[in-house]
Amino acid sequence: GKKLNFTIDNGRIHNVSLGQGQEVVAEKALETAAVQGHWVILQNIHLVARWLGTLEKMVEQYSLGSHDDYRVFMSAEPAPSPDTHIIPQGLLENSIKITNEPPTGMYANLHKALDLFTQMCSKEIEFKCILFALCYFHAVVAERRKFGTQGWNRPYPFNNGDLTISINVLYNYLEANPKVPWDDLRYLFGEIMYGGHITDDWDRRLCRTYLSEYVRPEMLEGELYLAPGFLIPPSLDYKGYHGYIDDNLPPESPYLYGLHPNAEIGFLTVTSDRLFRTVLEMQPKESDGGGGSGVSREEKAILDEIIEKLPEPFNMAEIMAKAAEKTPYVVVAFQECERMNILTHEIRRSLKELDLGLKGELTITSDMEELGNALFYDNVPESWTRYAYPSLLSLGAWYADLLLRIRELDVWTTDFVLPASVWLAGFFNPQSFLTAIMQSTARKNEWPLDKMCLSVEVTKKNREDITAPPREGSYVHGLFMEGARWDVPSGVIADARLKELTPMMPVIFIRAIPVDRMETKNIYECPVYKTRMRGPTYVWTFNLKTKENAAKWILAGVALLLQV
Repeated sequence: GKKLNFTIDNGRIHNVSLGQGQEVVAEKALETAAVQGHWVILQNIHLVARWLGTLEKMVEQYSLGSHDDYRVFMSAEPAPSPDTHIIPQGLLENSIKITNEPPTGMYANLHKALDLFTQMCSKEIEFKCILFALCYFHAVVAERRKFGTQGWNRPYPFNNGDLTISINVLYNYLEANPKVPWDDLRYLFGEIMYGGHITDDWDRRLCRTYLSEYVRPEMLEGELYLAPGFLIPPSLDYKGYHGYIDDNLPPESPYLYGLHPNAEIGFLTVTSDRLFRTVLEMQPKESDGGGGSGVSREEKAILDEIIEKLPEPFNMAEIMAKAAEKTPYVVVAFQECERMNILTHEIRRSLKELDLGLKGELTITSDMEELGNALFYDNVPESWTRYAYPSLLSLGAWYADLLLRIRELDVWTTDFVLPASVWLAGFFNPQSFLTAIMQSTARKNEWPLDKMCLSVEVTKKNREDITAPPREGSYVHGLFMEGARWDVPSGVIADARLKELTPMMPVIFIRAIPVDRMETKNIYECPVYKTRMRGPTYVWTFNLKTKENAAKWILAGVALLLQV
């Protein structure tokens, strides 16, 4: 622009950052530029979804008969998934498209982060030391996304702006203070600059932990490892730092991010599964000739098998009559049976409807077609998941799991005696059962419920070894650990074994205790999730014993899962 004498100062470039109320400004800029031959820069057009139709029409309108020098530049963030694309096709087809892809891998990320800076500071050693650690931190948080939910519960748009602003803040703080304000710096970087993007509490804890590991006084003595085998460099110039990375950065592996190598196996497995599923969905379906409905014999066979195995709904009146007193556990059982009835009713209704459609007694609707496709591709139909619990299983495994859940409820509601060990994953709402443990203890001991918490003790027993329920609290089984494993002999969290992605946990004894009796030393606050999707499937926090620093398990993304 400067070469051709187009600058913001001489009024020949109109720079509009779009957001609420900026549409009118943009429209005026386009109008003026088309007549006078100016350039228009429209930033972040993805923020004004409703106005994009108007923008497309205006661009088309001014493309004819406008000034020869008139140009329009637009910027937008990429859509997170193909279904959420909002930029009109006309704009995309008629424009020259440039994408700014972030680098992949720690090596490229670290070099690119360092390339952003040339400045110096009066506290040169401290400034350069913290700057390098922040560049490493930036590369880690950006690249950790590739590990899926074991990396971050939710994906965040960390960008170079976060890093440059953090370095500016670092410069200002070092210039203004005689000593390095470590806590202030960590808070500003972790809670505001980078933390401003983060919406999940567990992700915020991870971000804070990275900073407490990377930005601390020991780094000035050069005694800080940013990753196994990668010591923080001595005070060098920028060119020296690039050379240090080339010579000393270990090869790309999950260890650079504090993760276990299993995390890579997990994310590569998910990627390949997705690829094969896409290939499968592109295959033509073989259907019976003549019908024209496109429904295959396989679907009919699956449909018949599901209906045949589906048990009768729970008789709620009969179950309620059995329960002498409505204890918290009995209420949980009622709620679970009701929710199971709603789900099985929907399964039965939709399958019977589809069956009639296949026989030609009903017209095939789009819902029936979607159900038929789901049966063919071994997916759980969307109409069922609406009433079900979160699950990532394929239809066959999901249905077998559903029948197990019904059987567990059936046994429990026969006499309402708490099972010797409860299958925590078998509930629609596991939180309700964990809360019931606290309510029962609170009523028995007359303790205030809001001053209580759950104590979690991992036993050395398997489910088969448990013959009777405990006097207080409950035994639970069926949990899996991701990111590490439970070492039974020593009774603490230990490093995972290679290729064991989600080892099974022994039986866990859960009871309620007053908050002030809670153990806080040598423990890792481990989140419990319903599935590997983590994030919205959060259930509870279990305090597990650890001999090592809890930060190690936080960086490794260690969590308990109810279903794998």
